[in-house]
Amino acid sequence: MKDDRHSQFRDAHSDRTTAEQVPDTPQTRAPAYRLAFNDEDFLCRDELRPVRLQLELLKPEMILNERGVESTVVLFGGARIPEPELKDTARTPTLAELTHFYDEAREFARLVTMKSMASYGKEFVVATGGGPGVMEAGNRGAHDAGGASIGFNIVLPHEQAPNEYVTPGMCFNFHYFGIRKMHFLMRAKAICCFPGGFGTLDEMFEALTLIQTDRMARVPFLLFGEAFWQRIINWEALAEAGTISPDDLELFEFVETAQQAMEIIDTWYAPDG
Repeated sequence: MKDDRHSQFRDAHSDRTTAEQVPDTPQTRAPAYRLAFNDEDFLCRDELRPVRLQLELLKPEMILNERGVESTVVLFGGARIPEPELKDTARTPTLAELTHFYDEAREFARLVTMKSMASYGKEFVVATGGGPGVMEAGNRGAHDAGGASIGFNIVLPHEQAPNEYVTPGMCFNFHYFGIRKMHFLMRAKAICCFPGGFGTLDEMFEALTLIQTDRMARVPFLLFGEAFWQRIINWEALAEAGTISPDDLELFEFVETAQQAMEIIDTWYAPDG
């Protein structure tokens, strides 16, 4: 039986169209006359920030629910790491050395998506920041497997536009970093961090903090490239200083290959017995 609960009232689309067809007068040209939900200047006022925060939380949530996405595997990583074929374009020798992680991210996302497709794309859907570098590799791997993937883009002055491999219907754009990070973690069944910069570190430590403080369920937390992570972060010094517990070092583990990471995730979620 058709649900007619919302058909008793005139819909917002119709009124927006009607409001734009009124006679051109000083009254109708005045900003005050615009429908509030159709007034971009009004929606961008500082006082409307709580509404914009709510909208950014709600829009992707509704769309992902409609797509039936129940869980994700999140890939964090540097936007500046090119694919190996383009290593000569890397900005530094270190970035050129890290290009093999593009291939590992791509292969890992392909394997994860094969697993996801066994649940008709509901579970273990690859989610990235939607941009270039490691993010592109993640969406590309999902595309290689013939599956869908998510891109949580954000408006930045540089380096951030949707890569061509994100599934268009699941390519989102954010203004607020905080809401974007919530969406990364709300459905996460695994978090995988590849070498990256400030953005990757921010996302990684935020997720580790949520798990450490029991604000988020523990999931496989994989750091690709032990040499990189041990070089830039002295994990043991944090424990020795007492600023973290030695047990906190067990919240994550290092991996080098896509196959290693996949085996850990499969083991973690293997049915008992």
